[in-house]
Amino acid sequence: MARHATKIVATLGPASSDPALLEAMIRAGVNVVRLNFSHGKAQDHIDRARLVREAAARAGREVAIMADLQGPKIRVGKFVDGKVMLENGAKFVLDASRTEPGDLQGVGLDYKELPRDVKPGDLLLLNDGLIVLTVEAVRGEQVHTTVKVGGELSNNKGINKQGGGLTAPALTGKDMEDIKTAMSFQADYLAVSFPKNATDMEMARQLANVAGAEYKHKPGLIAKIERAEAIPLLEEILRASDGIMVARGDLAVEVGNAAVPALQKRMIKLARQHDKVVITATQMMESMITNPVPTRAEVSDVANAVIDGTDAVMLSAETAAGKYPLETVQEMSKICEAAEAAEDVELDADFKGQTFTRIDQTIAMGALFTAHHLGAKAIVALTESGSTALWMSRHRIHIPIYAVTTKVASQRRMALFRNVRPLLMDTSADRDTALAQAEAHLKLREIVDTGDVYAITCGDPMGTPGGTNMLRICEVR
Repeated sequence: MARHATKIVATLGPASSDPALLEAMIRAGVNVVRLNFSHGKAQDHIDRARLVREAAARAGREVAIMADLQGPKIRVGKFVDGKVMLENGAKFVLDASRTEPGDLQGVGLDYKELPRDVKPGDLLLLNDGLIVLTVEAVRGEQVHTTVKVGGELSNNKGINKQGGGLTAPALTGKDMEDIKTAMSFQADYLAVSFPKNATDMEMARQLANVAGAEYKHKPGLIAKIERAEAIPLLEEILRASDGIMVARGDLAVEVGNAAVPALQKRMIKLARQHDKVVITATQMMESMITNPVPTRAEVSDVANAVIDGTDAVMLSAETAAGKYPLETVQEMSKICEAAEAAEDVELDADFKGQTFTRIDQTIAMGALFTAHHLGAKAIVALTESGSTALWMSRHRIHIPIYAVTTKVASQRRMALFRNVRPLLMDTSADRDTALAQAEAHLKLREIVDTGDVYAITCGDPMGTPGGTNMLRICEVR
């Protein structure tokens, strides 16, 4: 069993769609499987979701499925030969009205609003910032530019504007259909691309709740922070979401590479303060797409995100299309474990000057504090919705948190929470019986042994979401 507290999100793709390999990846430490809706048809995702559920069942553990929406396609069109080489100083026209394939003079646009979003002097960054164009003039549907940094530009490469300001809505017609597909297989999380504000997230939540109603399913919502405009509105976006993704690719293009590490630290800290989850993504183990070992810089990058307190670290092309998907997960798992072992626990400082207004939150904090000072073997939370476990997981502690729930949807959702090990158990409605059942379950799984001390929280009466009101310290007899 993987022992890392930080969760690993792996993207499913051609390189990882073999059932036996996927099962091995889950055993090696994958907690969340990401389905990237930028590729494939609806049926492909439905088939892949089934593949994930079956592999997880064989591995004997539940994983969360995250459906990642494509968002607006702010891209160039296609070229006659598939690509062109742009020379520094050359003139190049981005033409929203162009229907024929592009050439050295210019190319059509998937994103028809570009001429209205730019003005002379703006810098456009193409292909993740590898190509830079300066806007000289806007004439009708045509954006006339000069190549500032040239290179190879191929079909459908992305366009960003330095400093942000592209007006594309976060949810496209395709995204709305994809939300219905994701709810048909009850995706546990929905990641929204390019949200600009809280309204984008509220709209996504409404659509997901409507689409999920017939399955009695509500997903967690993850806002991908990848637009410059989202940075000043981080707190309102956080409040409207269940978590955020530090999407370092597009974000770096809009705000500049140098600004991203400090933003990453700020986002992780802010998410934890707001009791939300946070995923750190993009190029974490990029070199392992082609190499069997990571670079030292990648090891540091993953370890730093862990030390900052991220809930999860994410793999994209490394597991979707790389040569070493299983080895990448194994390496990442080792890095997480080593970084966690070096962490400082500062619970006492965490609680200084804090006031808790809710009984269930106070009980969660009391369990952490007591377990830490007693040197308990485990913290156990009997939880319906998973909120008690979420609060506990916002604080650093070297004691594993076992979240025992009767609901498989809650178990899967908690797969993303740092240091939470979700267990499914049919507990009795009687409190004392349920506590005894939980201890028997822990002993059976060899989590606790005779003489061990653990802290357990639950609600009395049992089974009321948000009703945690009891903390008990137990010694295993």
